Amino acid sequence: MPKLREICIALVLLVENASAAAAPDVLATIKPVHSLAAAVMQGVGQPDLLIGGAASPHSYALKPSDALKIERAALIVEIGPDLESYLAAPLATLGSHARILVLERAPGVRLLPARRGGLWQDEGAGGPADPHSWLDPENAIAMTKVIAAALVALDPAHAAAYRANEARETAALAALEQELAAQLAPLHGRPYLVFHDAYRYFEARYDLTPAGAVTVGPDRPVGPRRIEELRAAIAREHISCLFLEADFPPKLVDTLSEGNTLRTGELDEVGARLAPGPVLYPALLRGLAHALRQCLR
Repeated sequence: MPKLREICIALVLLVENASAAAAPDVLATIKPVHSLAAAVMQGVGQPDLLIGGAASPHSYALKPSDALKIERAALIVEIGPDLESYLAAPLATLGSHARILVLERAPGVRLLPARRGGLWQDEGAGGPADPHSWLDPENAIAMTKVIAAALVALDPAHAAAYRANEARETAALAALEQELAAQLAPLHGRPYLVFHDAYRYFEARYDLTPAGAVTVGPDRPVGPRRIEELRAAIAREHISCLFLEADFPPKLVDTLSEGNTLRTGELDEVGARLAPGPVLYPALLRGLAHALRQCLR
């Protein structure tokens, strides 16, 4: 009997040790991607985040601490080279052995072509892909599935947890899509301007009516010709709302709104003011919907 008891204790300890095995080191590039990965990893571990705070992925420069995160990671989850161009050279230089998961290439992710900036009524398709693909919840569902598959392959000891989290999160994202569709349906046909063209996937999913962007990129200057084109469009198309971002030049707001009834709101494509974690992604999309409804009421 003592031997049997010792064997039972050993088996229990073995099971406990297996369930408590360390989760793999996962590095996500931006907050929305980190949120999707964190949702899949709940109960197992937490992914690391490369770009926190309000830093923009369009102009990000890696820090020495980032190099350590890259070297340590077993799995790096990114949108793709259309967004994380800053990663290509460091990954080659550092000789990282991590698996690179490119979400924009995941099965089921729908990519849309980037627009040039300015007014869009006469602009056709073509050109490189718009990198903001996470703002379509259908794309987020596809991304969640491929993140879960990568984690199962990397860490089969926790496969059941990853699959259970995947099922729960994809169901929640599908419900979120329907919730936002009902809220945003009344806004169809109400034109507005954005600071830079980051919201095409959200707009396409919910059949919104953006008229154009102030700038092609948040780091690009806005010239007098563009300002005149935008002011003319505001008057001609009865544009009622201009959506700013955190670094929108205040003087430019005054220039565009002079002599009209243009209201302003704020949109945020990465969750700059939201705390990282599994609830960031749904909070991000609900925040976009709320801002649109408030300004376009």
